[in-house]
Amino acid sequence: MHSEAIAIPLHLFVAMAAGGLIGLERSYSGRPAGLRTHTLVCMASSLLMFAAVYQKDWLSANALEGAPVDPTRIAQGIMTGIGFLGAGVIMKEKLSVRGLTTAASIWITAAIGILAGIGFYNAVALVTILTLGTLSLYRMLESRIPTLFYFQHSIRFLRDSAMAEPEVRNLMTRHGLTIASMGYTLTNGGKYFEYDMILGTRSPERMERLSQTLAKQDSVVGFRISPAGELHTRRT
Repeated sequence: MHSEAIAIPLHLFVAMAAGGLIGLERSYSGRPAGLRTHTLVCMASSLLMFAAVYQKDWLSANALEGAPVDPTRIAQGIMTGIGFLGAGVIMKEKLSVRGLTTAASIWITAAIGILAGIGFYNAVALVTILTLGTLSLYRMLESRIPTLFYFQHSIRFLRDSAMAEPEVRNLMTRHGLTIASMGYTLTNGGKYFEYDMILGTRSPERMERLSQTLAKQDSVVGFRISPAGELHTRRT
């Protein structure tokens, strides 16, 4: 029991450090699940795995013979439970999906905690470094990759003075924008006619030029332009 008295704090401190490092990166990136969440997930996984690995010290010999505990099943249970926690940070807002990277970081943090609970400290160090590299260095790589940005766009006209669809399409083309989809809506009892569309571009600055053009159009009653996805924030 003396060795376990030393091992338990060691396992937990290693898990705390690994989870804390990943959580710091997530907090720095402004994610809702940050330092405390990742630290607690990693320590909890380590503690549960430690209990499974050292079951001989807290189960009687008769219990071990009658109902042995498989540590791999403990690991499976941990990862299943973490799946529900990860799902809680994924949010869908219309066409936008946010939190996928944070959910993945929580999942791998639980796996790191399992390694810490077993005592594979070299693997903990390596996977923690690789995880931090993926979350930070890959973000810089993504920022340099040409990306197709999508925006939700709507234009409102008075029903009797609405711009014809070919004119709207021509306007988007002149601004270097691609229309991925388009819909039509009558609002306020038929008073207003609206075009709703998804626009694609590799240069978000073009949306600013489009907004300036629309602001000068007398026939335009109102318009809205908003990013259609987490990708456009450059942070996931």
